[in-house]
Amino acid sequence: MEVSIQPLSRTLDFRPGENLLEVLRNNQIPISYSCMSGRCGTCRCHVRSGNVMTSGVAESNAPAVDGQTILACQTTLVDNCVIEIPEIDEIVAHPAKILKTTVIGIEDLTHDIKRIRLSLPKSFEFSPGQYATLQFTPQHVRPYSMAVTANAEEVEFHIRLVQDGRVTSYVEKELAVGQSVRLSGPLGTAYLRKKYAGPIVCIAGGTGLAPILSILRGMVEADMRNPVHIYFGVRSEQDIYGLHWLEELREALPALTAHVVVASGQAGGVHRTGVVTDAVNADWKSMSGWRAYLAGAPAMVEAATILLRQKGVEPDHIYADAFYASGV
Repeated sequence: MEVSIQPLSRTLDFRPGENLLEVLRNNQIPISYSCMSGRCGTCRCHVRSGNVMTSGVAESNAPAVDGQTILACQTTLVDNCVIEIPEIDEIVAHPAKILKTTVIGIEDLTHDIKRIRLSLPKSFEFSPGQYATLQFTPQHVRPYSMAVTANAEEVEFHIRLVQDGRVTSYVEKELAVGQSVRLSGPLGTAYLRKKYAGPIVCIAGGTGLAPILSILRGMVEADMRNPVHIYFGVRSEQDIYGLHWLEELREALPALTAHVVVASGQAGGVHRTGVVTDAVNADWKSMSGWRAYLAGAPAMVEAATILLRQKGVEPDHIYADAFYASGV
């Protein structure tokens, strides 16, 4: 049996029943991966023709159809097929880790957002924009995006407190400096593409600013000079945070422009008012050739994705990992 890998134009032999990711790795085909268990999403690719079988939490031994997005680690090859691997020049492979971290800082960023800093027992490699799962107790587990870049000392998360939220209520009332937190990851595909040199738009809602800060900090470390526009949408003035970080990043990234958009703000005030996607729509007639990083509530990410595609941004160049509110 044969599997054709696009856009590499390579054909690989396989035996029916083999795992796609293993076939790719055994043949030195570049592909991003991390957890190997279908959770991180980094080995995402597309079936262009042929027959494969997928498995995982959402699917169980289900056939994939042409054009379907699949995870290579959860895909079994059963017949001749064509598989497309996107962005072969932007591969990340950070082996998944489970670390016992320690809370070293809890700080109020706004009336309902806390900055949580965790010390690391050893290095935790990830790409800017990725996220991890934090287990505060066996009953309190939730994914959060890193707000910093990878280093050997600590990681940082911004957590918005949700009324009656199971996990965030624990963070608000019981989490304390010195406690242990189990960290697992990295996860996610909305990581910084460092080889791209064109214009970038980042759209963040609320604590979606955290992964965008990580991406911008990653750009500084990589000495990227791209024109960047960040649109930071919040509900009200009291929800704004992180402006001093954005100012520091603007000094390091001269081509960075930050737009703060307040949904219930006063017209004529310091910041723009209205819906964050409306601000993007008003500023740009065409965004063909741009790359986009989106972070925030699923409804915002979906609306921004639709808008950006209308503006000419290629679907494969819109990067987002939307978090759902279940169990917050």
